[in-house]
Amino acid sequence: MIERFWSRLRAIQACAAPLFIALAAPATALELPSALQQGQLAIGRAQPGSEVSVDGRRVRVDAEGRFLLAAPRDAREPLVVAVRVPDGGAANHRVTVTPRDWPVEAVRGVPPRTVEPPPEIARRIAREQARVAEARRRDDARSDFASGFAWPVVGRISGRFAASRSYNGRPGSPHSGMDIAAREGTPIRAPAAGVVSFADSDLYLTGGTLLLDHGHGLSSVFLHMSRIDVRPGQQVAAGEVLGAVGSTGRATGPHLHWGVNWFEQRLDPLLLPGLPPAP
Repeated sequence: MIERFWSRLRAIQACAAPLFIALAAPATALELPSALQQGQLAIGRAQPGSEVSVDGRRVRVDAEGRFLLAAPRDAREPLVVAVRVPDGGAANHRVTVTPRDWPVEAVRGVPPRTVEPPPEIARRIAREQARVAEARRRDDARSDFASGFAWPVVGRISGRFAASRSYNGRPGSPHSGMDIAAREGTPIRAPAAGVVSFADSDLYLTGGTLLLDHGHGLSSVFLHMSRIDVRPGQQVAAGEVLGAVGSTGRATGPHLHWGVNWFEQRLDPLLLPGLPPAP
């Protein structure tokens, strides 16, 4: 069973790098993936100074022409990428979205009050989630994502992105990130450079919670941390220690939940640009 899991994982990673097509019409020169998997992020490139929209959302284009695009978990239709270059030429391009087979995971042994919280706790959870959501609205001009990503910890992947989950037998929301099992206290390192946009050691569901903003609306979130070593507003380099693995919040054992968001879209960390195969 374990061998089948790793075989499937390697197959997913082999398909992770999107095939890029170069569209060289004079007014719309563009590097764009021909297809993305559901939950996948990619870096496109247009003529510097261009205006780019992805499915109607205006996105940043940096000084080198790089911009982000992503396929939501449940996307079925192609993404529409609209490009207007500095001389006024414009065109729309379509990026095919490839569907994925989402697994089902049953999680047992979590504290009952985190599965069916009483009203006062539900209100606390809503307030905390609103604070995290606000931090994800950040849209810095930095392009820290452009150097690629590395694993924040080394360990067994114990939970996959977007798996349909039940908690103590009750249906829950799809898993918003990837769980990596590791010993309590294992250092968590920044998978790419960024700025700390949120840090709180005591959120009800997620415990020690940290957001690292990589620019252009892209952020990593690290949950259930036993220790946070950085502070909001701090700039960190790729590989810098952010804190340590724990089991705080709704967790059945020590692990790191690593999630990735492009604004409100939840994405699969396994498919990040430049991320090497699982150690």
